[in-house]
Amino acid sequence: MVSNETHQYRGIIQLLLHFGWRWVGLFVVEDESGEHFLQVLEPLFSQNGICSAFTQRIPTQPYWHHGAEMTNLASDIYLYFTESKASSFLIYGETMTLMWLSTTLILAVPGYKEITSLGKVWILTAQIDLAAISLQKGLDFQPFHGTVSFKIHSSELPEFQNFLRNIKPDWTQGDGFVKDFWEQAFDCSFPNSQEPVEISETCTGEEKLESLPGPVFEMRLTGHSYSIYNAVYAVVYAFHAMYSAHSRHRAMLKGEKIELQDLKPWQLHPYLRGVLFNNSAGETVSFNGNREMGAGFDIMNLVTFPNASFLNMKVGRVDPNALQGQEFAINEDTMVWHKGFNQVLPISLCSDSCQPGYRIKRKETEKFCCYDCVPCPAGKISSQKDMEDCVKCPDDQYPSKNRDGCILKIITFLSYQEPLGISLACSAGFFALTTALVLGTFIKYKDTPIVKANNRDITYMLLICLLLCFLCPLLFLGRPKATCFLHQSAFGTIFSVAVSCVLAKTITVVVAFMATKPGSNMRKWVGKRLTTSIVLSGSLIQASICAFWLGTSPPFPNLDIYSMDEEIVAECNEGSVTMFYTVLGYMGLLSIISLSVAFLARKLPDSFNEAKFITFSMLLFCSVWVSFVPTYLSTKGKYMVAVEIFSILASSAGLLCCIFVPKCYIILLRPELNKREQLIRTKS
Repeated sequence: MVSNETHQYRGIIQLLLHFGWRWVGLFVVEDESGEHFLQVLEPLFSQNGICSAFTQRIPTQPYWHHGAEMTNLASDIYLYFTESKASSFLIYGETMTLMWLSTTLILAVPGYKEITSLGKVWILTAQIDLAAISLQKGLDFQPFHGTVSFKIHSSELPEFQNFLRNIKPDWTQGDGFVKDFWEQAFDCSFPNSQEPVEISETCTGEEKLESLPGPVFEMRLTGHSYSIYNAVYAVVYAFHAMYSAHSRHRAMLKGEKIELQDLKPWQLHPYLRGVLFNNSAGETVSFNGNREMGAGFDIMNLVTFPNASFLNMKVGRVDPNALQGQEFAINEDTMVWHKGFNQVLPISLCSDSCQPGYRIKRKETEKFCCYDCVPCPAGKISSQKDMEDCVKCPDDQYPSKNRDGCILKIITFLSYQEPLGISLACSAGFFALTTALVLGTFIKYKDTPIVKANNRDITYMLLICLLLCFLCPLLFLGRPKATCFLHQSAFGTIFSVAVSCVLAKTITVVVAFMATKPGSNMRKWVGKRLTTSIVLSGSLIQASICAFWLGTSPPFPNLDIYSMDEEIVAECNEGSVTMFYTVLGYMGLLSIISLSVAFLARKLPDSFNEAKFITFSMLLFCSVWVSFVPTYLSTKGKYMVAVEIFSILASSAGLLCCIFVPKCYIILLRPELNKREQLIRTKS
């Protein structure tokens, strides 16, 4: 008639998990049932992340005459209360187990009920009956205020209260139990003519059970009584079914009489197995496939009062017949706790809970419930309490400062709206405008000696290339689009044309000087044919490299989610890094050749010799691009684009300033030097 104890084990586990009590002290009766309880419960503890802080056996019979053993047990209990971090104690045993433990508790911790800091949450199993303990006069329940106990399920029967109110000690003859109980409960005696005794108060038989305090007599139906009530009705229904079956069988045998007293007790079993009825409380009574009632357990909360009375409030239920996931139910809001907790939910943990942003680090040689909390490593987070390990954020998110959550990365690129982008765009515009003015100046003064002396066509081409070089950074600003595959190719080709023009101008100076020597064969190379060949050959090689790059693995718009921790970089992926550095390498080769030739020709005797200025310009050009490579590789995100734009502007500005500023100075400010006579040198 009582639910399988397995349901009580599951209810205990669910109760502990519901309140987060993972560090629990165990008081277990020292007999076979206690050992069985530990064998079943400890694996359940381990499976659900719960640990036993200690396990204390309670003897079935108190050994008051063994003073040393009593002292040792009391000492152990005192340590459990003062040193253990466990706030919840689970007691498994019988009614006498709790009585014996409460007595030992008083010996171990004198004045326990006044010391609120030693308050604990006691959890009692259904085998312990507080009503039976209450019959022991003088037993104080104050230390057990807020106790949570499991009880066999019961429901109120409509007429049960009236039945209790009408009970009289002489209601049935020959039943001595009622008289004995009456005398003990009301502290009176019935007169006995055979054994006269002196009594202070005589039982009248008119006393009312409802006047007794709760610890002495409970007016509500207990689980045991409810089970007996259902058992009696189950047998009645089984007898009725069996009688009906035999009556039909007797009719078939044409009146042959079969006496029920002739039937064997085991013959009732099939009818009991099929019992199904609703009792007066409105609950269905039936047996499951294991021939068990399976009504479950009620969860009670003990409230004590200063007058030594108490009230057991129903706060929850363990119902094995409920829907999956609803077998355990508890009303936490109606529960009371020991006054030491100030009506705050008790915490029973070996280690404090690890907050989000931290993970559990197990302690060696200790139970798994005892651990340290260590911060999550860089790049990982823990978003919940007591996480075993930290996890990485998705690729498009990054850890928060406290590493307790992930934040969505923002998409960044070098835009025209930010200060760096505005500065670079304005610089590019300024230098482009300056180049255009220089080009206009050279066109205006195209017939002057200083312009004519250094191949006007190459000069114009170089200035146009520099103008395009200054405009080229505008392609790199803003969010990369489908046209980004032209960025690097355009930059590489334009710069190669510019450097080829510089190389052509330098070689022109050398050839022109050599052609002035008597009998020189270099005169046939002086002219546009040489310079055009140098510019075309230097430019076509770079154009071929860029064409091959675009045909095999062209650049493309891309979102780089890995380079930056907190940003997604909208970039123009090079496609082939090898081809990108091949373009830079070829441009560097042209620059080194130009620098070498200009350096060798810097001292040639010519009033309008550009080699000296070209040397400075190419030295600056090479310095910029040599420093560009390590700087470019060491930066990330949009700053890589900024480094490349700065290198383009700096190298282009170096060519413009070193080559053309001195000429503009002469053209505009020193026109007396811009004359044919400056080309004629007199020998000393």
